[in-house]
Parts: sequence; C-alpha cells; structure tokens
Amino acid sequence: MVRLSGRSGARSARRPRGLRTWRAPDRGAVVPERGVPRDPEGQHKGPLGWLRAAVGGRSVAGQVFLLQVVIVLLLVVAAVVALVLQVRYDSTQEARNRSVAVAESFANAPGTREALASPDPTAVLQPRAEAAREATGVDFIVVMNTDGIRYTHPKPDRIGKHFVGNLEPALNGEVVTEQITGTIGPLVQAVVPIEDPDGKVVGLVSAGITTDTVGGTADRQLPLVLAAAAAALALSTAGTALVSRRLLRQTHGLGPDEMTRMYEHHDAVLHAVREGVLIVGDEGRLLLANDEAHRLLDLPEDAEGRRVLDLGLAPDTAELLDSGRMATDEVHLVKDRLLAVNQRPTHLRGRPSGSVATLRDSTELRALSGRAEEARERLDMLYDAGVGIGTSLDVTRTAEELAELAVPRFADYATVDLSDAVLAGGQPEAVTRLRRTACSGIRKDAPLYPVGEEIRFVDTSPQARALNDGRAVVEPRLAQAPGWRAQDLERSAQVVEFGIHSLIAVPLRAGSLVLGVVSFWRSRQAGPFDSDELALAEELVARAAVSIDNARRYTREHSMAVTLQRSLLPRSLPEQNALDIAYRYLPAQAGVGGDWFDVLPLSGARVALVVGDVVGHGLHAAATMGRLRTAVHNFSALDLPPDELLGLLDELVARIDQDEAGDDDSAAVTGATCLYAVYDPVSRRCSVARAGHPPPAVVRPDGTVEFPDVPAGPPLGLGGLPFETAELELAEDSRLVLYTDGLVEDRERDIDEGLELLRDALAGAGRTPEETCQAVLEARLPARPSDDVALLVARTRALGPNRVAEWEVPSDPAAVAQVRADVTGTLESWGLEELSFSTELMLSELVTNAIRYGGEPIRVRMLRDRSLICEVFDSSSTSPHLRYAAMTDEGGRGLFLVAQLAERWGTRYLPAGKVIWAEQPLP
Repeated sequence: MVRLSGRSGARSARRPRGLRTWRAPDRGAVVPERGVPRDPEGQHKGPLGWLRAAVGGRSVAGQVFLLQVVIVLLLVVAAVVALVLQVRYDSTQEARNRSVAVAESFANAPGTREALASPDPTAVLQPRAEAAREATGVDFIVVMNTDGIRYTHPKPDRIGKHFVGNLEPALNGEVVTEQITGTIGPLVQAVVPIEDPDGKVVGLVSAGITTDTVGGTADRQLPLVLAAAAAALALSTAGTALVSRRLLRQTHGLGPDEMTRMYEHHDAVLHAVREGVLIVGDEGRLLLANDEAHRLLDLPEDAEGRRVLDLGLAPDTAELLDSGRMATDEVHLVKDRLLAVNQRPTHLRGRPSGSVATLRDSTELRALSGRAEEARERLDMLYDAGVGIGTSLDVTRTAEELAELAVPRFADYATVDLSDAVLAGGQPEAVTRLRRTACSGIRKDAPLYPVGEEIRFVDTSPQARALNDGRAVVEPRLAQAPGWRAQDLERSAQVVEFGIHSLIAVPLRAGSLVLGVVSFWRSRQAGPFDSDELALAEELVARAAVSIDNARRYTREHSMAVTLQRSLLPRSLPEQNALDIAYRYLPAQAGVGGDWFDVLPLSGARVALVVGDVVGHGLHAAATMGRLRTAVHNFSALDLPPDELLGLLDELVARIDQDEAGDDDSAAVTGATCLYAVYDPVSRRCSVARAGHPPPAVVRPDGTVEFPDVPAGPPLGLGGLPFETAELELAEDSRLVLYTDGLVEDRERDIDEGLELLRDALAGAGRTPEETCQAVLEARLPARPSDDVALLVARTRALGPNRVAEWEVPSDPAAVAQVRADVTGTLESWGLEELSFSTELMLSELVTNAIRYGGEPIRVRMLRDRSLICEVFDSSSTSPHLRYAAMTDEGGRGLFLVAQLAERWGTRYLPAGKVIWAEQPLP
C-alpha cells in the first residue's frame, strides 16, 4: 500500500507490509513486446509449458483452474443429490395425490353411500373396489365403516378386520393422508369420508400406493446426469486452460514501467475524485484516506496507520468504520454536513481483512430528498382522501372522515362547518350561519367551537372571507390577526393561549354551490402554513366536497322517498270492534322500500287486514306501493272474497307493467306480493288468500303457534294461475300475525329457519298485540335491517249472541208485519227504541224487495256494534239499484228511503245469493 502526499500531491510513497511492488528491469534487459509472455528460464516453452505453470497452483491462473474443476465437481454431486431428493419428493407427492383422488372418486361414486346401508356391503363394494384398483394402478382400495371395520380389501382374508391408520380426522369430515411402511413396503395412503346429504359421515374409503410404484425415475436419469457432468467437466477444463493461458500472457506481458505508470494513474484518479475513499485494515486501522476524505472528515495529517476510534470522529461514524459491516447510503451528521457512507468489507485469503468506505456530501441531496418525501406524503394523503372520504352516503360521517384524515398528517386540528340545509339534503342559500359538523384534533380540550354549535362568522373572519370570495384564505399568525379575533374575543384569546397559531380556511364548493367551510389549525409545528400547504388544503377539500355533495343529494332523495312513503302508509287505524290491533313499520337502512299494511272496516262488522311488499327500494317502490294500496282500498269497497280481490289486483299490476314496458325510466312492478284476510266477529271465521307472500301466523289462546296452510299464489303481475282462499276458524282472544319477508328472511338464513325463529318469538310474547310486536322485533329485528319490516298483530274479538238477532222470513208479504214486530222488540231489549221507526221502515222495504224479486230462503239479521247493522239475505244474485221515481210512479222509492235513513248501505254477494245491508249510527 502507498501513502500519498497531502493536497499538493507531494507526499512520499510508503509501502505497507505485505504488499509487493514491481522492480524495473536491469539496463540492457530485453523487455518483450506487449502481449508476448516473458519466460527468462524457459520453463514455459513448448505447447504444455503454460499448462504445467497453471496447474502448479502458485499463480492466479492455477488457482482459477483448480477452483473451476472443484466447482464443476461440486455441481455434479449437488445435481445428483438434488435429483434423487426431487424424485423421492415427487414420488411421495404423486402417491399422495393419486391416493387422494382415487379415494375421493370412489367415495363420491354413485351407489357407494347406498351400498353401505345394504345388508351385505362387501358383496356390492368388493368387485367395484378391485375393478377401480386395477384401473387406477393403486395398491389397495379399502371401504370401511365408521368403526374402521373393512368391507373391501385386495386380500379377502383381511375383510372384517380393523383398518390400520389414523381415522379420527376423516370421521370429522376431513381428508387424511399419511406415509407409512406396510407389509408391501413404504406407501402413502389417504382416508376420505363418505357423507350423507346432511353432511354426516357414514363410512370411510382408503386408497394407498407404494412409492416404488410411482418412483424409479432417478435410476433412469442418473446415467444421463453423470454423462452430462463428465462432458461439463471436460468443457470447463478446456475453457479454464484457455483462460489460464490468456491470463499468463496478460500478466507476463507487462513490464515494470508499464506497471508503474498504471499505478501512478490510479493514484492520480484516487486523489482527483470528489468522493472520499477510506481503506481500513485489521484491528480498525486506517490504511488509506484520499484528499476528499481528509476534507470531509477533517482528519489529522498522521491519520494513516492509526485506529479510526482515535481520530476524533463522531461516535456513530467511528463505530461504522471500525465495525467493517456493510452499509449502503447510510447518512451521518459530521459537523454541518450530511455524509452518505457506503462501506464494503474486504477479504484476503478468505479471511476478513478490513473494509473500503466511500463518503459523499449529501447535504443538498438530503434537502431535495426531504422535499421529495414531503411531496410523496402529500400525494399519499390525496390518494387516501380519494378512497377514504365518502365511504358512506351520510353528510355528517363524510365530514368526519375529512377531519380525521387531515389530523395529524396535515394539521393539528381540523373543523368542518356546514349549512343546516346541506345537512338536511337541501341547497344552501346563505352560508354565513353554519353548524359545526365535525371536529378532529390531537387533543380533546382545544377551545374551538364544539360539534353541533351554530356559528355565524363575522365578515372580517378568514372563514367568512373564504365563503364570500370562494377561495382559500391563510392566516399565518392568528395572534396578529384582528379580523379573526373579532369573531369571538374571549374564545380567540383562549385559542391563542392554547397554542394554536396558524389557520387555513377553505370553502367547500360543489360547482356553484358553497356548502360550508373547512378550517385547518396548526399548533405543534412552529412555522405557519405556507403557500404549498395552502394548495394542498384546497385540493384536499375539493376532493372531499364532491363526496359531501353526493351525500347531500342522497339525503335529499332519501328524505323525499321517506316523505312519500310515510304519506302513503296509514297514519292511524280505523275504529272497529272486531279486532284489537297493533303494528310496527321499520324502513330499511339502505333505502326506502315498498312494504305496506292496512286495516279496512267492511260491512257486517267485518274487518279486512292487508299486508304487501313491492320488491326493490327507492321512489319507484314507494310510489308503486301507494298505487297498490289505493287499489286495495277501492276493491275492498266491493266486498269481494279475498281470492277475487287478489285476482283484480293481479290484473291491475299486469296492466301497469304493460303501460310502463315502453318507458325505459320505469321499472316493472312484477315482484309485488300481498296477503288479504277478512275476519267476521260473528262467525269468528277468517278468510285468507295470499299472492306470493309469507303465510300468516296464528297464536291460539293457549299460546301455541301455528302457520295455517294457506295456498301460496304467484306474485302479483305474473298471471296465469288463480288464487285460493283458506277459511280459518279463530277462537276469541286468538292473535293473527301478518308480516313481510324482511322479518323472517335475510342473507344469512332462509325463510324456513326464519319462520321457526318467529314461532319461538311468538310463543314467548305477551298476550296483548303491543307486547307481541315488541317481543317479535326484539327477537328477530337485526341491528341494520337490509329490508323493510311491516308487522301487524290482531287479537280477535267475538260479537256475542246478545248483540245478534236473526230471523227466517217466509216468502209471503204478510210476514213483513211479523218482522217489524220482532225488530221492535229486539230494539227495546237493546235500549234502542229511538231507532225503531227508521229500522222498521228500512227492513220493511228490504224484506219486501227480497220477497218480490229475490228467492228463498230469506233471512233478516241485526247486529249491534259501533252502529246498528241491518242485513237481509236472499238467494238471488241480482242487486237492486237506487233510482228516482216520478210523481206518477206507484213504486221505486224503497231504496231511496233506505239511502235517506241509513248512514251507509250496500250489497254483498255470497256464493249462494246476496246480502243487502244498511247501517245507522247509535244514539
């Protein structure tokens, strides 16, 4: 090694111990031409002289030759060993895969599971197992029961004996493979379960194959590998000989002067580069330091030869140079410089003998790198804003996501103030009065306005200026900002005293709309916000404004849909005495749906119950629900049986679909379901029909729950199939439960499981309808329902015999007088003498019409409910019509008198006739 002079380049050269130098040839010596080998002793003459010198081992060429030969030999050995190991592994893996495939195929083959349940499984399975074994090439296929008793085996004497292997995982439904040594040698066997349709393990199948059966590749490939290795050894030997010959020529062809000039050039380059170079030897001693290393580390003149720990360097730098460990661009602070250190250890004769280190002044590079890192962090934050803001269509949650993202990556505190109109989904008109919607900070005790407080910003505040100008405003020093302090003198003083010293106010703009303002506050970092941070704040808020505006629009649409839906649902239940009713309606979290219910009083003290569901969500579903509910109201006025009413409703839905088929913006109504039930408190019978709707539930007075067998018709709008009515007889104090599928069906369970859970909830509910509704919702309603839920619970009442009077009337006009007398007596017993005249007159006209125009049998019935109901039955299906009689007409005024005296009247058709009824209010 050479010790060089100082910066002037006049240092004397010293040769460290252990290094050789070239000696110049004697005067008169012949220096061979470049490229001609020097051979003063003649030992390299002849065609094999260079080869003897190369294999002697004392030259680099000889060492390279021997090393190459050794490497090739090692590669050959490694290849052979790897081949054998790989073949063994492949054989085992192939055996494992084949045994598993054969066992699974046989276990899942048609008839295998059924054969296990046969009287003699061996007779069925043994021929199949042997045929499969011969076809697949495995050594055995064994079928056994869950106790491990064999049903099949290649050796029949082993049938009926216990199988040897691990069966526990297979009994739990898993596939087991294991490598064992059996009577036929090393083998791999697999055990798979045979499961019935319910997933229960009813038997096991094991298939096994010896590794010798799938092996043998190594024996065939080993001669080829050895031949290839021999060829590679021969080629490498020849190549190494050529390289050694060339290396001998190149080394011996250089004279001392040329070697000296090469060294001098190396020395000049070493001291000319603008990068420090250090060479550290054994025991951490500095062997070489070029001029740039002296300048960067401020080394003393006598640094070479001393330990690096004694040169007065910074502890971390000295430790790195002394350790000799590898380092790549490791930054160290040396006085006012940031040095990037790269270090690699050096080796001599296979032993670590020091290290070489380079030093580069990276102060400016560090500054640029810091700015690049800052830019990268800002890009990351903008990316996170794009994916992390607006994950929900909730205005408040979106504002909170913006504030949480900005703290602490961009600001120490962030607040979002929005107009109340924006929170409600509307368009803001004046945004000087805002409400604090979100606030996030590194501490919870900051004296900023709390969330929920209404704020009116003064015109001089940065927030008001940002709102009025539509551009971001930066207030670098809040303590010196009178316009900001004028907002709230007391609170502003608390904010400054708390340590918040800088502010950026950015308006939340979505197109031409200004939704609010976002404020970023700084306290922990000493410097104020700068122009680059202002641009970043504008970009961040611009991205968040799109999400907030989307949430606002969704809120508006959702509010409109909810308002429409609420307006279409019944606001109160009608007054009636037949049923004690309670209901619940809960909209889905995802949006407004089309579920509805209704309670419709009918003639004869009867009550109709309706529950329906329009598939889908949104305004269209709510509007469709309103149309169907209106149609049910109108059809129910006709007093039709449930199946006929659903038929008319089905035709209506089909017509609606046809009308909207050509409109791309309208969706079909197909998918709507409905259940219609009519309860008669006199007979305690309930007629029910359903169109694709879940069946009703009936809770008997003793608490038992059942789901009556009501025929399930197709959903409304499909057509093609008639609807059927089921007649249920309900004891008094029974509870009829109607509901929509959102209560019993979701993504996690099917409707059958949901009905069983509903049965359990109804069995444990209280006796009143309100208690039943509460118990069912507590047991069945999920935390965030994905579908609307409508629940209607009706407890039955009965109209007792003391409130019902009925007479058979002969088809004789003279019988009308007896009817009037019976009616008068009944009204006196009920305490309704005031209604005797009008009731006698109405029934006289109705009975006379039934005798004259109807047919036998004729019956009269009076009901005392919320009103006095008079009914006349006859077998004719012809309904009388109200008309105005002329002055000269002798008749035609009967129904006119009935209409004048009754509060309501009408006709109800029966399977065998009709009923003309009239109602009078009770006094």
